[in-house]
Amino acid sequence: MAKTKPRYKEIYEKEIAPAMVKSRGYKNKHEVPQVTKIVLNMGVGEASQNKAFMEHASNDLSLIAGQKALITRAKKSNASFKIRDDMPIGCVTTLRGDRMYEFLDRLVTITLPRIRDFRGINGRSFDGRGNYAMGIKEHIVFPEISYDKVDKIRGLDIVICTSAKTDDEAKELLTAFKMPFRK
Repeated sequence: MAKTKPRYKEIYEKEIAPAMVKSRGYKNKHEVPQVTKIVLNMGVGEASQNKAFMEHASNDLSLIAGQKALITRAKKSNASFKIRDDMPIGCVTTLRGDRMYEFLDRLVTITLPRIRDFRGINGRSFDGRGNYAMGIKEHIVFPEISYDKVDKIRGLDIVICTSAKTDDEAKELLTAFKMPFRK
């Protein structure tokens, strides 16, 4: 059985890349910026008091990403945060390839419109090297998460890494993917 390409990957190859070659005047198809990876991060500060919080957060992030989340640990002790060295403090997962395009599709078409009072995402959250970072305050906006089974609403960081050299190129690429930037 032949595996089908993700919808956003086909859109990139057939529409976005040729349009960017035309608008930017690239000489080589490999010069066209593309999304290289998407990193999802969830900080779980309460895990220092209760181990169950980390397990729930890791399971939720795994459901959202479609792959297992890695638990991140503290590098240094910090008494003010009640954190000791090597204590679990969050979870992270990196999406590449087809899963990355499928997640980007779900993020843009399903998840972002479900956010309460949504007026678009900030168009200035680029890092100067073509990577875009955003935060979501409630992870329950993802359709994979069942609201009834959530023990606590958590935030989520999403970093979209691109091969673009400048923020302008990266914004043009993400706008072509229909990212809803604020006007």
